[in-house]
Amino acid sequence: MATKNQRIHTVEPFIWELSAPGRVGASIPEADVPEYPLPGEIPLRTDLPLPEVSELEVVRHFTRLSRLNFSIDTHMYPLGSCTMKYNPKVNDAAASLPGFSEVHPLLPEDLCQGSLELLYRLQRALETLSGFTAVSLQPAAGAHGELAGVLMIRAYHLDRGDTKRTRILIPDSAHGTNPASVSMAGFTAEQIPSDKRGNVDLSILRQRCDDTVAGLMITNPNTLGLFEENIEEVTGIVHEAGGLVYGDGANFNALLGYLRPADVGIDVMHFNLHKTFSTPHGGGGPGAGPVGANARLAPYLPGPIVRSIGSETIRSNGRKRTEGAFQGHGSRYTLFYPEKSIGRVKAFYGNFGILVRAFAYILQMGGDGLRAVAEHAVLNANYLKHLIGNRYRIPYSRPCMHEFVATGDIAPGIHTMDVAKRLLDYGFHPPTVYFPLIVKEALMIEPTETESRQTIEAFADALLRIAEEAATSPELLHEAPHDTPVGRLDEVRAAREPILNRRQTEKLEGTR
Repeated sequence: MATKNQRIHTVEPFIWELSAPGRVGASIPEADVPEYPLPGEIPLRTDLPLPEVSELEVVRHFTRLSRLNFSIDTHMYPLGSCTMKYNPKVNDAAASLPGFSEVHPLLPEDLCQGSLELLYRLQRALETLSGFTAVSLQPAAGAHGELAGVLMIRAYHLDRGDTKRTRILIPDSAHGTNPASVSMAGFTAEQIPSDKRGNVDLSILRQRCDDTVAGLMITNPNTLGLFEENIEEVTGIVHEAGGLVYGDGANFNALLGYLRPADVGIDVMHFNLHKTFSTPHGGGGPGAGPVGANARLAPYLPGPIVRSIGSETIRSNGRKRTEGAFQGHGSRYTLFYPEKSIGRVKAFYGNFGILVRAFAYILQMGGDGLRAVAEHAVLNANYLKHLIGNRYRIPYSRPCMHEFVATGDIAPGIHTMDVAKRLLDYGFHPPTVYFPLIVKEALMIEPTETESRQTIEAFADALLRIAEEAATSPELLHEAPHDTPVGRLDEVRAAREPILNRRQTEKLEGTR
């Protein structure tokens, strides 16, 4: 939404405005079967003003719109916390195979053994990478996985008759969805501050841990892009108080092949398959947030889960029981619920297309390749931090993991939003801004491992040029962006007073 003194460079006609009576964009052959009227009880709309346009006008209109899209296939997305890495096209090809794309979720197991095998092998791969006893692929996204994990913690305590545990602790460096997940699960969220090095403040954590604490939700690496240096001590303190530890796995991209969360005391964790395993947010549809758990919580996982007949199942005590020799490829696969499962959290079996993409990515990369993902993600972030560190303040100077936080107050009167909007003129999507909340004027930057050295250096050069402009020509930043179809928007007003078509926009002064 543009406001006064803001401009729109070009006002492209909407497809309805191209409409003219009699124009046709499709040719339908004459019917070769008898025509029958629809039953009278079916309500039909007679006032639907569909546009009358030619095929050429439709093609040009949507092609023109597509050129306005900012996508990972055309530009760098340095969005901290979002891991907008490139999605290899082989993943899309795999998900588009008819045997996967056309399979119906209500098919009997005998007719979808290939799909079930893929789900089973993906579960096993995630178990191997994380060290967890079992994995459920049910949750549809990261926050959905959070909710499932916290509900599992709740079920565990209630199963033991421990009803006074009503609090869950959340570090101030955690992901922003954690408190909402805690509240939805019926707990009270309580914040734990960070120390001077960006770690959980251990002294305050000890003070807050008592027999009313159900658990802790921790993001590692945290939203400052820093590895929790005292992670085993943190989980030990919570366990000693009788609580459980939820790991927010949104930043698992930085740990692949180097650290298994279960090995440092994490009891349950979600995986953001659409981030860690290649499908960018919005770059192929929905997300996927599978949940992994150790032996203590595995019996509470949401179902259904895929198992191989003759392979292991999860008993109520969380231990695996072998029912026969594992047959590997060629086994029969079936669905089951763990004995104390919290039940379904989504219809059917998770977001299947994203699961196929993730499995294709894991197969393509292999163990050494996944380890290299973490290596290059961390290297790229530290290299970029080094390139801009002399002009942008970095609140925490120690080495970062896959992302880092800088600040955008680079000159008097300049704010993070000014830097972000000016980046658009240089052809880069802005980083995440004003998050995490514990850093004033935050610029949260994640280059990912898929960007080349040349692209990272070009991005750094743009940031350095903007820093120079902030000192010499601050109006360039205040009025940015200059080279986009729409000028700077009043984002607060846009959220409160949405304008959904151009006719409404044209009524605003200064939009032409």
